Amino acid sequence: MAQEKVWDQEYTRGLFITGGNEPQADTRDFVKFLKKQNVPISGTHVLDLGSGTGRNSIYFAELGAHVSGIEISSVALREAEKQTKDKGLDITYLHKSMGENLPFKDNSFDIVLDVTSSNSLTEEERDIYIQETNRVLKPSGWFYIKALCKDGDKNAQNLLKSNLGKEKDTYTMPETNIIERVWSREYFEEFYGKYFKIVELQKKTNYSRFNNQSYKRNFWIAYSRNM
Repeated sequence: MAQEKVWDQEYTRGLFITGGNEPQADTRDFVKFLKKQNVPISGTHVLDLGSGTGRNSIYFAELGAHVSGIEISSVALREAEKQTKDKGLDITYLHKSMGENLPFKDNSFDIVLDVTSSNSLTEEERDIYIQETNRVLKPSGWFYIKALCKDGDKNAQNLLKSNLGKEKDTYTMPETNIIERVWSREYFEEFYGKYFKIVELQKKTNYSRFNNQSYKRNFWIAYSRNM
């Protein structure tokens, strides 16, 4: 699996990964949005792509959802399973890349989450990821995407100049060797719009931590529905 070793190292060293077990405010905002749309969380089936140490999986499970998590890093999975067991929850975690065919039936999930998880995929893997998400998500199901924004982001522009990757709009993070992809609004809408109706798209500025320092970053937050 592409990038498995570098993510294992990252979850061990924690240079880039933000600590803590609570979901991000943006994820909580998505849940608030769903509630305003009269979409129930309890009883729904949720797929967490790139589930990491389980912070979002656990959050949705605590709200009553049936959750499955896909994660490339065995180090992260062990922590997720520990946290889940400690909380007495039932979550299915799979050690697998989200850029491969998924072991689920068509129309299995009501909600799919991609919280800055697909950034490290190759173009080939990304094509599989988008097709598989479309396949396993129910018609009119919700797809939450948080991705790195290229537009107006000085850190992204600097990294594209100094650590340019092999594929379009990618770079390699220094010290970690993690590959990231940043998105222009035009290409984000083009890529995801092939399969999903983007109901709401926001550009938000947050702070990412790297090696105990904070960096201002721009993100796309998309609330999408399967067509």
